[in-house]
Amino acid sequence: PILGLSARDLLEITLHAHDDAFLVPAHIWTPWFSLLGSKSGFDSLDECFGDLTDHIFAVETGLSSDPAMNRRLSALDHLTLISNSDAHSPGKLGREANLLDIEPGYLPLLSALRDKQGYLGTLEFYPDEGKYHLDGHRSCGTRMTPGETRDNGGNCPVCGKPVTVGVLSRVEELADRAPRDIPQTSLRHDAIVPLDEVAAQVLGASPESAKVKGLLQRLRTILGPELHILADAPLEDIEKLAGGAMKEAISRVRRGELIIQGGYDGEFGTISIFSPQERSAIAGQTHFLAPPLPAAKERTVREKRERRTDPANEDIFHALEAREKKRNRQRVLTSVVDDPLLGLDEDQRRAATTVE
Repeated sequence: PILGLSARDLLEITLHAHDDAFLVPAHIWTPWFSLLGSKSGFDSLDECFGDLTDHIFAVETGLSSDPAMNRRLSALDHLTLISNSDAHSPGKLGREANLLDIEPGYLPLLSALRDKQGYLGTLEFYPDEGKYHLDGHRSCGTRMTPGETRDNGGNCPVCGKPVTVGVLSRVEELADRAPRDIPQTSLRHDAIVPLDEVAAQVLGASPESAKVKGLLQRLRTILGPELHILADAPLEDIEKLAGGAMKEAISRVRRGELIIQGGYDGEFGTISIFSPQERSAIAGQTHFLAPPLPAAKERTVREKRERRTDPANEDIFHALEAREKKRNRQRVLTSVVDDPLLGLDEDQRRAATTVE
């Protein structure tokens, strides 16, 4: 739904609703329906909110920008820069987040955003991966940097029509600072790649696939929450549970060693952890970043593969597979029956066993 109401009037209604009510503009740089986007018609907070501008004390940066990009505009210096996840589906929750050291509650949250009491920083999507980071035309497959857009007079080199101007171009248009002149801050702004995307690249599958979900469930159950796995879990533990490729992938994410193609005109950018050659090695089962199988083990695997391809053994192997699946299901059921709290941490167990 689109609300046919000016941002200034919406803020006025919000402020009249309650003394502690407040408004935070979301994804302020994206082209469509945002505070400073290329299609918004506004170049400043004052143009948007008029006489009520002083009541804006925080803005949300969106997936396609990060705090460093926002700090190139000095007019935003007094604002708290937050990063929220969109809530289109549960799997997207937490891919951007705010780091807070406060008591749970509305008023402490208000104080953190307004007065920066207990506000520590953010966890960020790589802005290049956002859907509007660069300029371009999705229908033409045209991705353009700000310089290329200027050189082409703002038009698509394929169809000749104006391109959708993205966040990076818009920041450069309004910025009054060079990147080297951004003021230093003690706040954390850590860039992360969602764990399902990491696992998908390791397994060569979709983030929604059963293979990826199974791996994530195993990692979460044994190692803990996803953000802990991405940032802090020992790499040796990750290797034991998910193999050498997963260990290397997490390590590269932590170091920021990634291959990134920027998103444009509603098309998400792509982040590659491995080169095409490395992905082929992983997909080809060439034991990438892991020691080779012992000779006896390798011979057993080869013999099983050869027997499986023999048509005479096809029915036997289907029966064996069915039996093995049944055993695996039984093992899972047995685990749940023996310990219905399987996988819960200490706090979760206490909550689940509190009768009151």
